Formats: sequence, C-alpha cells, structure tokens
Amino acid sequence: QVQLVESGGGLVQPGGSLTLSCAASGSNSPLYVMGWYRQAPGKQREVVATLSTGGHTNDGDSVKGRFTISRVNAQNTATLQMTSLEPEDTAVYFCYARRTALASIVWGQGTQVTVSS
Repeated sequence: QVQLVESGGGLVQPGGSLTLSCAASGSNSPLYVMGWYRQAPGKQREVVATLSTGGHTNDGDSVKGRFTISRVNAQNTATLQMTSLEPEDTAVYFCYARRTALASIVWGQGTQVTVSS
C-alpha cells in the first residue's frame, strides 16, 4: 500500500520562498503521477502541480511561473519549489499520487504553509 509523507511546510513572509518534499513508500516501481494539491480554509481542494513519469505536468493557474514541481521517479520523491509566495498561497498542502493512470488517489497527511508578515 502506497503511503506519502510530506515535509517542509511552515511560516514565510510574502515574497519569500519555501520548498515542500514528498516521499512515497510501498511501491516497487515509479508511481504514474505525483504532485501537490492545496486546501485553504472554507475552500475546495485545488491542484497546485502534478507531474507524471512521462513528464506531463498540470499546474494550477494561480501558481504558474512561481511554483516548480520536480520528481525523482526511481525514488518516488517529489519536490515543490515555491517562490514569490503570496498570502493567498496560505493553505494545507497535500501530496498526491496514483500508482497507475486508473488507480485510486493516495493522499499525504498534509503540511501547513502560511504566508504572512
């Protein structure tokens, strides 16, 4: 069973940068897709960025040009580099993965990112 563990959340000032990491366990092969979603208080969970083993990315409109996702397929790890952070980026960030294109979604426990002065 695939399990995801996030790290790297915290408090950062507007305009600052932060890096999130996600490590997957329980799979002997590269996961089809890994990425990040986020959920702010009172809002629906939304995609931040995802990256498949084939290199296909899906980035949320609000983070394009500011956030970059990368992954090491052989290690099943994913990293989200966030720059030019804004208070609107404040949310719980969840690591996301699917073993295959049709497999069920696996979620991490979430890590809090707070952008505030």
